[in-house]
Order: sequence, then structure tokens, then C-alpha cells
Amino acid sequence: MLRFSLRVIVILLLTSLVPAWTTAAEVPKLPNIVIFIADDLGFSDIGCYGGEIDTPNLDQLAANGLRFTQFYNTARCWPTRTALMSGYYPQQVRSDPILQGVGFPVWTTLLPHLLKPLGYRCYHSGKWHVVKAPRVVADGGFDRSYHIQDHDRFFYPQRHEEDDRPLPPVEPDSGHYSTTFIADYTLQHLDEHSEKYADQPFFVYTAFLAPHFPLHALPEDIEKYRDRYLAGWDVIRTERHERLKEAGIINCALSAREDAVGPPYRFGNVPGTLGDGEVLFPVAWETLTDEQKRFQATKMAIHAAMVDRMDQEIGRILDKIRDMGEWENTIIFFLSDNGASAEIMIRGDMHDPAVLLGSAASYLCLGPGWSTAANSPFRRHKVWNHEGGISTPFIVHWGKGINKPGTLRHDLGHVVDFVPTFFDLLGIDPPKEDQGASVPPLPGVSLLPAIRGADQSVERDYIYFAHEGNAALRFGDWKVLYTKTGEPQDHVPAERSTRTVGWVLYDLSTDRCEQNDLAAERPEKLSEGVEKWKQLHELFRKQSE
Repeated sequence: MLRFSLRVIVILLLTSLVPAWTTAAEVPKLPNIVIFIADDLGFSDIGCYGGEIDTPNLDQLAANGLRFTQFYNTARCWPTRTALMSGYYPQQVRSDPILQGVGFPVWTTLLPHLLKPLGYRCYHSGKWHVVKAPRVVADGGFDRSYHIQDHDRFFYPQRHEEDDRPLPPVEPDSGHYSTTFIADYTLQHLDEHSEKYADQPFFVYTAFLAPHFPLHALPEDIEKYRDRYLAGWDVIRTERHERLKEAGIINCALSAREDAVGPPYRFGNVPGTLGDGEVLFPVAWETLTDEQKRFQATKMAIHAAMVDRMDQEIGRILDKIRDMGEWENTIIFFLSDNGASAEIMIRGDMHDPAVLLGSAASYLCLGPGWSTAANSPFRRHKVWNHEGGISTPFIVHWGKGINKPGTLRHDLGHVVDFVPTFFDLLGIDPPKEDQGASVPPLPGVSLLPAIRGADQSVERDYIYFAHEGNAALRFGDWKVLYTKTGEPQDHVPAERSTRTVGWVLYDLSTDRCEQNDLAAERPEKLSEGVEKWKQLHELFRKQSE
């Protein structure tokens, strides 16, 4: 059972001791905390990060808050969510690779366990996927939870839970749509908070499935984007790149389209199952047939509709926080768990090519063509440790806590920074011992100086990445990168192979799109980064034992 250390409990008890004559008005109210996390959202999908998808609520949060330009996830869903909740790289807490049958190290503590002793009520709705803490309430520490485990059916999920108890499967044609239902539960939790716990701060963790495959969206949302993407992925990614440059979010040239890099896994005869419109590689748009162009444009329209609807549901939650009178005292975060996905697969109830694309009986994935555009201007996709796989839009809004709203922050950040940021925000120290075990120091740093708008930047030595044989280390403006395989070997003809061999080196101050390998020119920097990665990798392995 995850528990708070005695040291931290003592600290919290001491900080709670205020003189009896102190009035409520004189006691600073702890800020409410809200985290919205999207699933498989590309770096440039939302409007305030260069996208053409309508996301007015997120855009407004950014306009009155902060946009981080160099914030990172782990390139995959469960490692990112584990890092966010625990404050440790997933390799430190046995979560990447997943050690079957082995739980967290005994010293692991998740965010709700850190917040509840301070009086926070903790609410979860949506995806969870912290594999070492499978029960959101019993293991994750939340007070209330709606947990959707069925990631293959937006319209009638078969496996979902309320407060760790199974709910009945949703019937087809019931009017259910998961993105809306996830928001509905968050609103229910906030209603309950207003009625019963209005004197306590709240922590809300709303984890949408959107826009993760299958591409399922409401017909009215799809219609809005029906023809918008007939221009093709080459045009869209170029337009997004230009808007990102104009906004000052990036300064690199647009990455080259990698025609030979398709899905990261083998999925059999998927193109034949999906029809002649599916393609496995991000080839030049003009080389596609008219049938392929319409099919692909429809896929991106559905993806856009899913993002649009997510923004609408976020808007409902934000309106509720305003109605509660908690707007100024609520710090809000938005991010994605990894880059857009190049995967092409069929799961769940399979795919009926005769039905309307985007409806419940269809099963489509975004695929490498549009994923290349969604992650514009960066290279690669979910799973890879290239910038396209690990870079996320990251918005922070705090009505009374940000001194310079509407600005960009170029500080380096990572999902392991959430826990140390909250320690800093709440004025408590991280534990050094828990249940008789030494607790490793947190690898992240506090983002609070950047969030408050202070002149100083967030200082850090490195950001570490490792997933499925891919590896990277960001140290200052430098990045070393190792790619297990540059392409899906089962699909790529030998004459189109572009496999990356060995470690490469990039200077991200001018080349964040990773076009110029400087390993031969700067061997000392390459060696420095590779050796540091190896040291960290071994250290984290030992800490997880």
C-alpha cells in the first residue's frame, strides 16, 4: 500500500498549526489543481500551437496563461502517466519496461497520497493506465473516480468503473460518447465538492481518451472538418510550421517528410481490410489516388473532430470552476501523453468498411501520413524518442499566480516535474524515507519560478528518455538519440530503408527538427551525452530493484 512517510506527515501537521485567533481570511487558501491530459495529441494539433483545429477554450487558457515550448513526455501512454503521478521516470518505478507481477518499489507515492494529508479532495475521470496501481481509488489514492478501461469503443465502452466498482456495459445506440461522459463525471465530482467539501481544495485529474484511435467522433463534429484536409498533409504541416515560427514557439526549419517510416508495429493485412484508401507511409500527397486522398482527408477530419469535442468538454469544466467562484485560485495544466501516433491496427469489434467512417462500427487509426502533420514540425511519432514522439503542448493557467500571462516559456520541462512543482507550490519537502526504505531524490525540478513569471529560468542538468529500445538524453541545448529501428522492417522495401544506426547528436538550439547529425563534428559532446545516459540508465535500474 502506498503511504506517506512519517517525516512528511510530521511536516504537514506542523504546517497545519495556526493560532486559534487567526481568521479564515488571514489563512492563505491552498490552490485548487486541475490537470487535463489528452491521448495521442500531436504537438501542433491545437490552435495555440499552430493548428487549424478549433480549440477556443485551450487557446483562451494559453492567451491568459503560459505556453511552454520545450515540454516533454515519455513517448507512450502508461510511462507518461506513471511519471506524472509518481514524480519518477518510469524506469525507476518498474514501469518501463513493465515487470509483470511486480509492483511499485515500496517507497513510491502517487500525487493523491501527497495532496490528501493537506486537505485536498482528489477526483479522477477518464483513462488511468498507471499499471502498477490498477485500482484508481484503492491504489491511486483518489477519493472518487470514473475509470474507463475500454480504449477501443468511444460509443459503447464495455469495461469501465466508478470508484473501482464495475459499471454495466454501455449499450450501442445509447447516445454515449466517451469524451462527453468523462467530462460529465468531472462535473459530477465538482458538484459534489461544492455541496459537501467547499471549504477544502480540490485536485481534478481529467484524462481524455481523445484523440487516441479508433477514430470515433460525433457526426456534427466530423462534418465541420469534412473537406478541410483535402489539401493534404504536406500543405497542412507546412502551414503549421509557419504559424509556429510566427508565434515564436520554434525556430527550426521544417523536418523532411520521412517516406519510409510507417507504423512502428506489424499488423498483418490491415490495408486490405480497410480498403484501397489506406496507405502505410507518409508519401507525397500528390502521389495518392483520388480515393486515397478522400479516405485520408476523412481520417484527419475525424481526428480534428475528436480534438474539437475535447476542447468543448474542457470548456464546460472551466465554466463550472468559474461558477464555483474558484477560477482565480485554480491552477490548470494541459498536456498530451505522447506525440501523434503512426500506428495502423484494428482491435475491438474490428472494422466494417461499409459503415460511415468515424461511426461506432468503424475502426481507423490516424496513421503515419497525418501523424507527420500532427507532430509538425518535428520528426517521428509516438514510441520514438525523436521530438515528434516526446514533445507536447503544455499550457499553464493560474488566475492569481501568473505575473506575465500570455507569454511563452522556453524552459525545459518534463512530466516528472509535476510532483516537485507541487511540493514547491505547497511549501513541503519530499520524503527521504518511507516504510523503512530510502526514497531516491526526485529527478525532476520545480516549474514554479517559470509559472509565477519570475525572471529566472528553470535550471536542470538533463532529461532522460528510454522506450522500446529507443533512447535519448537532452542536456542543455544538446540531444543524443539512439533509435532501435528507423522503420517497420516488415513493411519497408530494402531500397527505401532509412534505418538509423548508432547514436546521433543534435544541437536543438537551432535544429530541434533533428536534421543535422553533429556526431562526427562534436565527438566529445556525443560521448558526454551517451555516457551520461548510460549512467542514468544503470542508476534507475538499481533504484527500481
